[in-house]
Amino acid sequence: MVKFGVGQPMRRVEDERLITGKGRYTDDISFEGQAHAFMVRSPHANARILSIDTTDAKAAPGVLAVYTGEDARREGLGIVASPAADMLKNRDGTPIFKTTRHLIAQERVRYAGDTVAVIVAETVNQARDAADLLIIDYDALPAIADTAGALAPDAPIVWEEAGTNLAYDWSFGNEAAAAAAMKEAHHITRLKLINNRIVVNAMEPRAAVGVYDATRDHYTLYAPSQGVHSQRNYIAQYSLKIPVEKLRVVTEDVGGGFGMKTFVYPEYPLVLFASRMLGRPVKWTGDRSDAFLTDSQGRDHVTEAALALDKEGRILAVHVDTIANLGGYQSQFGPFIPSLAPRGMQVGVYKVPVLYNHVRAVYTNTVPVDAYRGAGRPEASYVIERLMDKAARELKIGQDEMRKRNFITAAEMPYKGGASLPFDSGDFERNLTDAFKRADVAGFEARRAAAKAAGKLLGQGVSYYVERTAAGMSDYARIAIDGESGVVHVWTGQQTNGQGHETVWTQFLATRLGLDVEKIKVHLGDSDVLPGGAGTGGSKAVYMVTGAIGDASDKLIDKGREIAANELEAAKADIEYRGADGEAVFEVVGTDKKIDLFQVARLAEKQPDLGELVGDGEYNQKGNTFPNGAHICEVEIDPETGVFKIVHFVAVDDFGHILNPLIVAGQVHGGIAQGLGQAMGEHAVFDKETGQLVTGSLMDYWLPRADDMPTFDITYNEIPSTSNALGVKGAGEAGTVGAPASFINAVIDALKPYGVETVDMPVTPQKLWNIIHSSRQAAE
Repeated sequence: MVKFGVGQPMRRVEDERLITGKGRYTDDISFEGQAHAFMVRSPHANARILSIDTTDAKAAPGVLAVYTGEDARREGLGIVASPAADMLKNRDGTPIFKTTRHLIAQERVRYAGDTVAVIVAETVNQARDAADLLIIDYDALPAIADTAGALAPDAPIVWEEAGTNLAYDWSFGNEAAAAAAMKEAHHITRLKLINNRIVVNAMEPRAAVGVYDATRDHYTLYAPSQGVHSQRNYIAQYSLKIPVEKLRVVTEDVGGGFGMKTFVYPEYPLVLFASRMLGRPVKWTGDRSDAFLTDSQGRDHVTEAALALDKEGRILAVHVDTIANLGGYQSQFGPFIPSLAPRGMQVGVYKVPVLYNHVRAVYTNTVPVDAYRGAGRPEASYVIERLMDKAARELKIGQDEMRKRNFITAAEMPYKGGASLPFDSGDFERNLTDAFKRADVAGFEARRAAAKAAGKLLGQGVSYYVERTAAGMSDYARIAIDGESGVVHVWTGQQTNGQGHETVWTQFLATRLGLDVEKIKVHLGDSDVLPGGAGTGGSKAVYMVTGAIGDASDKLIDKGREIAANELEAAKADIEYRGADGEAVFEVVGTDKKIDLFQVARLAEKQPDLGELVGDGEYNQKGNTFPNGAHICEVEIDPETGVFKIVHFVAVDDFGHILNPLIVAGQVHGGIAQGLGQAMGEHAVFDKETGQLVTGSLMDYWLPRADDMPTFDITYNEIPSTSNALGVKGAGEAGTVGAPASFINAVIDALKPYGVETVDMPVTPQKLWNIIHSSRQAAE
């Protein structure tokens, strides 16, 4: 048996490096003679740039250059691309309006934080000081920051070229059939929901180092990312307008991504441009305040939804109408997130004959919005699970029974029918039943009575989520054997951001080759090593990379058999590879003749005609996987203060075959914490008149702390996926998808004595106190 092979709870191989300070993040990277860039941001959310006087700034101590939008135009710099805009059309078939986001704002700024100039100096403090010497004349304009208000007839227009703040009017499903079902329904449950905007707040701020080599006319960018190949392609093609082979992108350790570090930001091509202009490496590092103003943000939807039911409480149709905020520009995948990313997921795990989903995306004078952990799926799950909870109360059906009546059953798998998702596997009733047992739902009313006697309110909420992971793309891997050191090196097209990918891929290859994990070294984040890579996002890393590593290892072993056959004077067909108990050998079948894997590698290294012992693999995933599970949350509220705490949280998940239980538990814990964070207090608030970010620092923006979280009760039912050979389903975003609805449903249940039917995220003590206090006053 391989030490710490697949399925074993192996501790993360990367942790020793990271927690002892040996990690190498972008800000740790420096070059001799490097200069430092500082980005000058617009203080206005909506304004015309009338003029920029750079004279004094250029003369300031240590300043090497000052670049404005005019310089960028003169030098032929391009834009930050939004390829997702090409994926969509309006309901009437017309193309959607595409925004143009220059690397440095030209003539107009559209949110507070828009880049208006770049100052490069010998030190970052010199660059920062010189920014105060810029004289910028703005013509401030009225701003719009309200999501639904952006469609008001008198709302300020963000893009005058469009003539409206409506970015697109998109739909999916059958509108006429949904309307007919609503007319025939015995009961209709309706809800208006707000999915609040949140700041990503990755532990590591964004940074970039640009190096231009004039002798080769070649650029190298060091930046935190969720995939170097997409960064390379978009920067080269759209921002610098150069062939992709002239740009190398390197990402080493990354301190959190959550979707936000997938995207190209203006700073990345700008440091490359500055390096070319100055003939020196140029470095930029953002700070926390800069991150609040410039990192893509998440969520921000206003939704009206309806659930049509028959007399037995079975679903006839789901209708969802959403207004989604894109911010001041279409971010890289911004238009995709409220539309195609969650397409069809508003039906959850239920048998739904008809769905109609109407999305209107709007521009506002706010930070651009894009993918945040879950990327559209948490928003969709929140809609259907809030509807199911409210419908159960209105029809006086138990929360479990309401869901079980509408579940797609295990016996019906694989399932494809109506508007429901095309599930390949799953047993939703089993997961929910197990969750009810672990949460002791049967004993809840006794706990509620005890809480009431103690002067507290207790509520219990249920949510059954489903996540659809990414598919329809290719990934790559390369395995090379170092015969001298006895180390197996593996490169992948994915990028870890703290998820534990290095550990999982180490375990997989150790099992594949029959080697102990200490002999395997995983490398990430270099666009020159592999032809491409899908990048991290959509909870696809495990099956994409294991598929590519599997292909690469097959090719490596095949090449090794050929070399071993030559050395052992046997036919290749008679050579068998055997890896077990830390020993990896090629042997002649039926004999005691064998040769070690690393010895084969040394033979290859010494004979140029054989070449290095390597395997290059590729994997394409066509079918989605569908992680799913039940979350049950129990919340206690003090009615005198509004202060609440989560006293119990149960999750029973189906992630298919689990490769490392410790890694999965870490992902589930983090996902639940982020989902609860949004529900409990995270909220990016913009002033409605000025467009200024009110919650612009951690002094004003609430983040969950460790003591805000309970001890999570997490178990799994491993029901293999049929879409990949390992039977795995992604786990990285699942907790974020399921947690918000379970918490909010628990809060509404706790407030039942006050007749409360709905509460929007985030739930804060002040909000709860106001609800309770107002209810008491109304009753007097």
